[in-house]
Amino acid sequence: MKASIQYNGKTIEVDFSKPLDISIPLQASEQNPLAWYQEKPVVKPVTMGDWIGKVSEGGSVNFNNVFFNPHAHGTHTECFGHISKEFHSVNNALKTFFFLAEVITVQPKKIGEDEIISKESISIALNGTTPEAIVVKTLPNDTSKKSKRWSNTNWPYLDEKAALFLREIGVKHLLIDLPSVDKEMDEGKLLAHKAFWNYPENPRHNCTITEMIYVPNSIADGSYLLNLQMASFENDASPSKPVLYKVC
Repeated sequence: MKASIQYNGKTIEVDFSKPLDISIPLQASEQNPLAWYQEKPVVKPVTMGDWIGKVSEGGSVNFNNVFFNPHAHGTHTECFGHISKEFHSVNNALKTFFFLAEVITVQPKKIGEDEIISKESISIALNGTTPEAIVVKTLPNDTSKKSKRWSNTNWPYLDEKAALFLREIGVKHLLIDLPSVDKEMDEGKLLAHKAFWNYPENPRHNCTITEMIYVPNSIADGSYLLNLQMASFENDASPSKPVLYKVC
């Protein structure tokens, strides 16, 4: 179903019958990705006396409790409340849900024991475009990211200057296929988070970071309409479901 829509003064054509889901589903199994030294999510039926919330075991309905951590267990979207002393909810930060996005592929640069995504690599990949949202696919890119044990791997991370560059060109929503835009062990500095959100000087309340996405190699670099779907959690972060539509 193709549709022509007006967006920020531009007419774009989108085929809504071909959604490209770049989220990783949460599941209580060994296939779920893990980060931040957490165990896998727990999904288990409620039991009350002789009653169990599982139809296959005699219950009238399936009725599960779910225990998980948004930051550790899959695709999630966060606001600057993730790093602020005061409480700020991502549910208040994200009020509109469609954005023009640019998908880019970058090769982190090996520096010592670290792999760093530089300002230069981001700038070259964007090639002069200034999108509202950016979707960063890192190399190497394979399906192992969907079930990876990230803890103690010293994953690649975004250089502070790269995050500042994205802020300066007006990117409001940053999506990346890593557990964090920052280094795993950074002594709590959180330089990329702070640079992107301009925290604490003048925090960007309506800007978000989405981590632990997966962008298949079949999704080419280029322009897309992003639908950033999110559960209504009053929390610094929420599980989310970003979906792309190719701009025709």
